[in-house]
This record gives sequence, C-alpha cells and structure tokens, in this order.
Amino acid sequence: MASTRLAARGWRCLCLGSGPSLAAWRPLAAGPALHTTCSSSSSRGQQQWAGICSSASKDAAAAAAAAAAAPPSGPLTYIPERIGFIGAGQMGEALIRGFLRSKVSSPGRICVSVKDVERQDALERLGIGSIFGDATDGGSRDVARFSSVIMLCTKPQAMGEVLASLAPHVTRDHLVISIAAGITLQTLEAALGEGVRVVRVMPNTPVLGECFHAPTHSHGPHASDADVVDLLLSSVGFCLAVEEKQLDAVTGLSGSGPAFVYLMIEALADGGVMAGLHRDTALALAAKTVAGAAQMVFSDDGGGGSGGSSSLGMVHPGVLKDRVASPAGTTIAGLAELEVSGVRGAFIRAVNAAAQRSRELAG
Repeated sequence: MASTRLAARGWRCLCLGSGPSLAAWRPLAAGPALHTTCSSSSSRGQQQWAGICSSASKDAAAAAAAAAAAPPSGPLTYIPERIGFIGAGQMGEALIRGFLRSKVSSPGRICVSVKDVERQDALERLGIGSIFGDATDGGSRDVARFSSVIMLCTKPQAMGEVLASLAPHVTRDHLVISIAAGITLQTLEAALGEGVRVVRVMPNTPVLGECFHAPTHSHGPHASDADVVDLLLSSVGFCLAVEEKQLDAVTGLSGSGPAFVYLMIEALADGGVMAGLHRDTALALAAKTVAGAAQMVFSDDGGGGSGGSSSLGMVHPGVLKDRVASPAGTTIAGLAELEVSGVRGAFIRAVNAAAQRSRELAG
C-alpha cells in the first residue's frame, strides 16, 4: 500500500482528502488518473514551456526545451507529471532543490509563480526556466496551464487570495498539494471546486536537507494520486501518514520544532563557551551532539542491546538517556539542573502553543 511505502521513507506527514479511506488516503478509484503527456494543453502554454530557451532558432529552441523537460536518466524514480509551485520561499525552494537533487523531476518540468524579483533570480540560478509572476495577477493561471501537480507554498494568510485566483483554472486533472499550516482540506475543496483532488502536507526544512531515494514506482496513465505523492515526498525526506485532525499537532512539533531545537543548540553552545570553549568549537560540538543523538533514536537498538525499540525501529530517548547517565556522574548532575529549570515542561508547552496557533490560523 502507498501509505506503507510513505511510512518507510519520504516526508514526515501528509493527509489526503476526506471520506472513507485506508489510513489517511482518499479513495482514488473515483478520480481520474494524472495524465503523463509532455505536451502543453494550450498553444500559449506550449510557447511558455519552450520559452525557457533563448536560441533564435525555433528548431534549436524546441530541441533544448525537449532536453530540459526530459525525465532524468537512471532508475525510474521520477514522475513524468509537470510540477507547478505557487510561492517559493524558503520551504518552496527547499522542495524544488530536493526534487532536482534526487532527480525526481528536472528543471524543464517545474514552473514557479513568485512576485519577488530576488526569488525569481534565485530560481533562475537553479535552472528553472518557466517562472511566472504574482499568483493573483495571472501566475496561478499560468501554473495551472503548465502543470498537472500544483504545490501551494504560500503563507496561510495569503491562501484565500491565491485559491480564488487558482480556482477558475484547475480541473479534475490537477492534483493540488498544500503545505500551508492551518488550511484544512475542507477549505481547499470548497475554494477550488468539486472534484479537484487536494492533499495536505506539513514538511520542515531540516528533513528536506536530507535526500533519500524512493523505491522504484511505475507511473503511467493509471498512476494513482497516492503513487505520485509517495514518489514526490519520499524523494526528499522522512514521511509518516496521519489523520488530518492531527496535522495541527504535527505543525507544532515538526513544523515549529526545528526552531526550538536551534534554541537548544544555541544554549548548549553558550554553556560550552561558559565552560571555556571557543565559540566556533562550542557551536560545532553542540550541533553535532544534537544530530548524533537524534540519529541514535532511529538506530535499531541505540547501540546498547535490548530495550525501548518501537515498531518504527526507534529507541525511546529515555532509554538512551539512562545509558549515558552513570551513577554520580557528570550527565546526571546536568540533567538534575535541567529538571530544576523546568526545561521538559517548557518544550511541552512550546509545542502545544504552536499547535494552538495552527488551529487559530484555520479560523
């Protein structure tokens, strides 16, 4: 099942549409499969697609466009669908970089709608040739014409205007994937119209920093939405499928969590400086310590034999903590200070505050 593959590797979390489903997946048989044709649905779109080429020769331009849009070589770990991004800030660009790095797509098969000139320049440096303007000023229309998979990467506060501009141009042939916190499937479906297939995901940038390769999947005229999302997400990081009602909690933990961890790394480094280390040395040690500790949670048994292993191959952090804290040692002395300072409770409250804010954004 697609949900099993997603849990094995890919992003952290996604939730598909409402209705009877297996796990969090929308029943896909009722909806049309994504088309894999490489031609544009309109003459204007064809011109925009070929417009990535600057050659004066039409034949040379067509050849260059075909080469840019060709699937990456190697194993079949790419999707033939063209991908459009509406918005490409830090998270959107991280996704694009991940798709290109893992060869799940190619620059000629990706288009982006952004209004900021600096963002446009950054995307051009990645080789993206089809870059459109503001989504609310024609960009949404152009993205819908170019692509069959549309990634909504705008801020939640701007989503209303973006959806209104996109709605007249999406059809049952589009798969729309939103990363906006607090924007529910019900909101997406109501704004985009009946029959449009929608997906919610909640990525975070540290996960996207890792590049994993998805298992080989076959994509053709009968490919399901689950297969498309599976391959896209599992190309850029770790993935878990959850129910939509849990996405606010996921936002509070995984979406906002990196900032909490950065604060922790900064504090650890400050402690190292206070104890006599140079700043760069302390920061490097703090960051590597956190990275290594996180990796131990995902080891088979944490390097210490039995105890604490989960169904996902994780080791409970309490087990790992106890292995480090020897009787009357340095670690238990430090842990006692953390407990006195209420660090554990502070992290719990921070996650819950962020999750609550996500619910507020949903209205």
